[in-house]
Amino acid sequence: MTAQLINGKDLSQQIRKNIKEKASQLTEKYRQPCLAVILVGEDPASQVYVRNKVKSCEDCGIKSILQRLPADSTEKEVIDLINALNQDKEVDGILVQLPLPKHISEQKIIETIDVAKDVDGFHLHNVGALSCGLPCLKPCTPHGVIKMLESANIDLEGKLALVLGRSNIVGKPMAQLLLEKNATVILAHSKTRNLQKLTLQADVIIAAVGRPLFLKAEMVKPGAVVIDVGINRNSEGKLCGDVDFENVKETAGFITPVPGGVGPMTITMLLENTLIAAENSFQKKENQ
Repeated sequence: MTAQLINGKDLSQQIRKNIKEKASQLTEKYRQPCLAVILVGEDPASQVYVRNKVKSCEDCGIKSILQRLPADSTEKEVIDLINALNQDKEVDGILVQLPLPKHISEQKIIETIDVAKDVDGFHLHNVGALSCGLPCLKPCTPHGVIKMLESANIDLEGKLALVLGRSNIVGKPMAQLLLEKNATVILAHSKTRNLQKLTLQADVIIAAVGRPLFLKAEMVKPGAVVIDVGINRNSEGKLCGDVDFENVKETAGFITPVPGGVGPMTITMLLENTLIAAENSFQKKENQ
């Protein structure tokens, strides 16, 4: 039996309708919610991502400000720009597109962003709040994955969930969000031994290793839920995920495609975080 598809594109469009409605209400009552995006350098993939984010903002009634800096900008110049946006009362969210040029410390840049405007959810304060189960702006990709699982009515309580990959952007926060849903979580990585033994036990597998077609059908338990976070190019230059989709779909119970799976949800969660940041800001002003 072929796995049921969890379509991130359709789900993201549904969520964006609500975001557009809420953005319109906030614009009417206060002002238009606003996201500032900083792009340093000319990385082609980053330029595509930023273009998509800016367009998605426009489509949902969120104002976007794109700040471009040359690749040879100093760390201080980027920090000065972030500090100016931190002070700008018309800006609700700040996003610095990663990766940054090698001479700039990503961690230092992330820590400069005002916690309340950290719509990527990467600031140490938000990371700490997430690990303690406190309210915070959640990292977009893992949050999007949880929304997809909820949309398919997958109950995570007591399930064994295996996260492949331990990055700060996906793997670690993904594990935290799964724990919040009362799943039993294993975080696997490149040094994990007997990986197939673990994958065959898992009820849910989140693949985020950045290796094309890494997860094979023989590594998946029949009926398991498989979420593919990877975006790679195969030997023919075609877009593919970390999961061998064509073969795994014959074993899994649920599966996400690439493209059209987790990708659209990541930007949608960014828009949602921008709205939350705007609402928090307006609420704070009202309470002053």
